[in-house]
Amino acid sequence: MTSDQAGVLWPFITGPGLPPTGAVMGIDQQSGGCFYADPGGWVLDDAIGVTNPNVFVFGKPGRGKSATIKAFAARLMPFGYRTLIAGDPKDEYEPLCRELGVEPIAVGHGLSARINPLAFGPLGQGWADLPAAEARRRVAIVFARWLTLIRGLVGSQRIGESRVPFGPVEEGVVKTALAHLTGHRQGNTVLVETTIPQLWRLLDEPTDELVAECRYATTRQFLDETRLLRDALGQLVSGALAGLFDGPTTIDIDWDAPIQSLSLSRLEALGDEAVGIALTCLNSWSRGMRELAAPGDLRVVVRDESWKQLRLGPEAVKSFDADLRLSRRDGDVQVAVAHKPSDLLTAGDAGSQAVAIAKDLLHLADTHILHGQDPAVADDLHRLLGLSAIEQELVTGWAMQGKGRALWCVGDQRYKVLTILHEKERRLFQTNERWLDSPARP
Repeated sequence: MTSDQAGVLWPFITGPGLPPTGAVMGIDQQSGGCFYADPGGWVLDDAIGVTNPNVFVFGKPGRGKSATIKAFAARLMPFGYRTLIAGDPKDEYEPLCRELGVEPIAVGHGLSARINPLAFGPLGQGWADLPAAEARRRVAIVFARWLTLIRGLVGSQRIGESRVPFGPVEEGVVKTALAHLTGHRQGNTVLVETTIPQLWRLLDEPTDELVAECRYATTRQFLDETRLLRDALGQLVSGALAGLFDGPTTIDIDWDAPIQSLSLSRLEALGDEAVGIALTCLNSWSRGMRELAAPGDLRVVVRDESWKQLRLGPEAVKSFDADLRLSRRDGDVQVAVAHKPSDLLTAGDAGSQAVAIAKDLLHLADTHILHGQDPAVADDLHRLLGLSAIEQELVTGWAMQGKGRALWCVGDQRYKVLTILHEKERRLFQTNERWLDSPARP
């Protein structure tokens, strides 16, 4: 039989190789040659069948997942990519940042860093000189981002076992309030940056103009029918993250640096939900900072422990979904990290809207890097990713037998890849290497 036919009966015996462009990651175990990662280049090559540069990385802890991501980001830097760690819950990227001469920005109580997720970002620059059509376009983009964020934050709050609803009525109220706070409603030529506490205060003490514009008969009716919305925003203002994301941004990021990292390790003691809310705020802010990225300004955006954001409910999932969908326009490679594919199903109850959206997220990334998993995960690999029995065995068998082994799914093509690290990279990238410096070890 021909080599094309052989691959049907014996998968992985033959297969089309990827072009030798981008970062060398390691060894292609089928061909014995080098394996190259080039998400942007793959999108431009019709023969590969990749339509977006996004990457999902899954793997059991200790199987080399973090080291592969760091090598991926670092080795793409010579090809024009910079890296943004949009929330580092465990300071895993701190050594790499310092090696590149960049100090990570720590977010936590008692620290100076403050980030306003309702910042205008680059779209707020030169507002007075913009043509009317461009001003309207920018307003639409900024307000859409803000509404996506507020929807996710409000929806993360609970009433017993249910999430606080955020429907068309709540959206209309929030959008109108934001228009008043920024001066857009008044037609100001220079818009004013606002914050979540200011939004909450206006809704808690609404002006007669706001009440009328939102089509409520009286202030009492407005307050009664927006109570859940106001209580949810009030909890964000006075809750565990008070003072961190509710004031003007105090950090000044050098976007020309090879890497930037926003550390959230100081928030770990507050629990997964607080970290998830912080990740939602950082992701929205990061997206805003990239809305006027110059052509050729390529960036790897790492979203570590993304499952913590997805567990905040359907609105938080929609916010994450928006980030992935915009990656092709912005020139970003979104890298979402989780332990196993079924982590996405923890976004809600079985059959819920949140789970349906979360499952669809897998299709917004045409590249999946699958490090070792326990055999119990094999069914999920088939059900969620469509892996064959042979491919499942590679993930639960071969990939579990050594660090850095992974099945790379690039479009419809599969590659057995062993990530190779230099000794210096091993000290910087591998999380477990920190134990070597532990005073408890002899």
